[in-house]
Amino acid sequence: MNVIRLEDKFAQFTDHWNPRIIGELNDQHIKIARVQGEFIWHNHAREDELFMVVKGQLLIDFRDGTTAEINPGELLVVPRGTDHRPHSTDETWIMMLEPQTTVNTGNVQNERTRTNLEQM
Repeated sequence: MNVIRLEDKFAQFTDHWNPRIIGELNDQHIKIARVQGEFIWHNHAREDELFMVVKGQLLIDFRDGTTAEINPGELLVVPRGTDHRPHSTDETWIMMLEPQTTVNTGNVQNERTRTNLEQM
């Protein structure tokens, strides 16, 4: 049992939209990522997705025209099947809690899809 210091984990990489696994909890992966700019519209048919902001600000657009603003120390759960598009103006550090089967691009397969995530 080791304490995970998020700042140390984020210091180990600089690329964006490439999640890393930092822990496991009851068949869930605890992931972190640096994000900046716009991601793609996607959804996860079978999985809810939890986003928590560690540093910066994450915006998530929804098809109904609303946008959720998530700031440090805040989190949002996106229900399964909900189309969403994360984005940020400045670099933002996020933590995600998702089933191990969750693919970052959900129902979309493209150059941003990550299937073999690095475990830190």
